[in-house]
Amino acid sequence: MFGSITARFPFLGQFLRFALIGVLNTGVDLGILNVLMVATGYKTGIHYTVFKTVSFMFAVTASYFLNKHWAFKDSSEEDQAKKFSQFLAVSLIGAIINVGTASLVVSFIRPIAEISFLTDQLWGNIGALCGTAIGLIWNFAGYKFLVFKK
Repeated sequence: MFGSITARFPFLGQFLRFALIGVLNTGVDLGILNVLMVATGYKTGIHYTVFKTVSFMFAVTASYFLNKHWAFKDSSEEDQAKKFSQFLAVSLIGAIINVGTASLVVSFIRPIAEISFLTDQLWGNIGALCGTAIGLIWNFAGYKFLVFKK
């Protein structure tokens, strides 16, 4: 079913691969973020912002290789250091969007007090997912039209 749809609409197949890579990278991002929060006991404020930045950078490095070879199937001969620099520039803007959104949610938007199961750590994860969702469109467009353009 997906094969015939993505054959007719290659953009859709590319976006689905990108999204799957995003899910994997979100797991890397959240895994590292949670290890840092649990290991240090810090779950909010500037510590959270630093932890989120570190976890994002690990995820974006894995993302480059997966997107280059699978989502965008880039086999260009151009300078790979230049291409990675472009990817990193798009990703850094994405990081600002991602980390900024996550930090705003965690630091300035508080959950409804009546929802008692929303711990600071769970709220930190919700903030991270909000950042991921907002950065998704920027990253896909940037990678497709600026980095891995054909």
